[in-house]
Amino acid sequence: MNTSVQTGQLQKRLGLPFAIAVCVGLVVGTGIMRAPGEIANMVPDPTVVMLLWLAGGLYVILMANVAAEISSAIPRSGGHYIPVHEGLGDSMGLLVGWTMWVVGVAASAFLSLAAAEFLGTLVPWVADHGPTVAVLFLLGVTALNWAGVEEGRWAQIGSTGLKIALLLAVVGVALAMPAGKAAGEIETAPLVAEPLTILTVLAGLQFVVAVYDGWYASIYFAGEDKDPGRNIPRSLFQSAIIVILIYLAVNWALIRALDFAVLRASTLPMATVIEAATGRWGSIIVALVAVLMALGTLNAVVMSNPRALYGMAEDGLFLKSALKVNRGGTPTFALALGTVLAIPLIYSGGYVFVFRLAGAMVLFGSCLFVLSYFALRKHRPDLTRPYRARGHPVLPALVLLINLALLISFVIAEPISGAIMAGMIAICIPVGFHLDREKRRLTATPV
Repeated sequence: MNTSVQTGQLQKRLGLPFAIAVCVGLVVGTGIMRAPGEIANMVPDPTVVMLLWLAGGLYVILMANVAAEISSAIPRSGGHYIPVHEGLGDSMGLLVGWTMWVVGVAASAFLSLAAAEFLGTLVPWVADHGPTVAVLFLLGVTALNWAGVEEGRWAQIGSTGLKIALLLAVVGVALAMPAGKAAGEIETAPLVAEPLTILTVLAGLQFVVAVYDGWYASIYFAGEDKDPGRNIPRSLFQSAIIVILIYLAVNWALIRALDFAVLRASTLPMATVIEAATGRWGSIIVALVAVLMALGTLNAVVMSNPRALYGMAEDGLFLKSALKVNRGGTPTFALALGTVLAIPLIYSGGYVFVFRLAGAMVLFGSCLFVLSYFALRKHRPDLTRPYRARGHPVLPALVLLINLALLISFVIAEPISGAIMAGMIAICIPVGFHLDREKRRLTATPV
């Protein structure tokens, strides 16, 4: 008998350190290097900027409050798909599962290219062959995770720890400088005081929420955690606190070290600070930090994304091949499929379109995720819940309204994405109903 392949048997090898590392590692990536300047430009008031970063963190905690209950109560690997399928049925489960998986494939392409582009600033040959180097990065991370969960786990813990250390070092350097010192002699256009409106604040919050995206990573591994009832809630809340503190510290340090007008105009404000502190070594340090950020996040995506297909395959909503697990505990077919589909995206640039669509789809998925919480509370009241959401039903209802507000404002700003999202919903609903009827027919057919 071939023991290298097991069908439908993920292994309980993971614990709290990995669960925290994968959440923090998926959130903290290259986004935090660019986002401070973008947010400052959208909402040109330093106090409001800091409040938005804090509000984004509070949003994550409200979502974690919901996720901690439903993902620890149904500890299966598969992420958002699992509670949505259990609470809202095949159609919505299929929609959320496919959406989050496609987003993961696009993220794999984007992060691989980002790592190659940053390395290309140091090595001219890499700059001339960016897509090819990006594919090599992606294949390398895929091979690491193909070897097994243990290898991916240690890579994630190590890369996340190093990312945190580097960011804290940047914060320390920025705070050690005299206020405004990093701005140097950089000339900028005069700061125009633009009126703050609800729409501009919502747009800024959308951007901040996107930079916090990935906070939920540990729920994708719930079926592989040694003690999911304790570790999933703890990982969600502890990682949220870590990321909030890091993001607030980074933005506070950048606002202090740079003139606010310089921050608004900067695409890579961290680079400005590092170069001011280290001189000619600054660009090298920035590039290496950025490559590490991208690769650490890429490992988290490559490791978690196959679990979405695995969860759907368990329920008959995807090919049974996705249930093939090797001796190292990796769903090999699902892992390979994501990598194979990411490669043409790398060469085509199609991930940009997918990411624009993903903004609406992830918010829509978050709405269904919270709705599944209410559905499970109503239809499965006797379900064992190691963690019960605080403030029920007010706090879960509040975060549902926040998601709806963000989704509506996003669709208003991106009507094409909204139309495509509606089309995907229209396709998934009849497919889900058909699959549900087939399951009932097979169950009713006597053997």
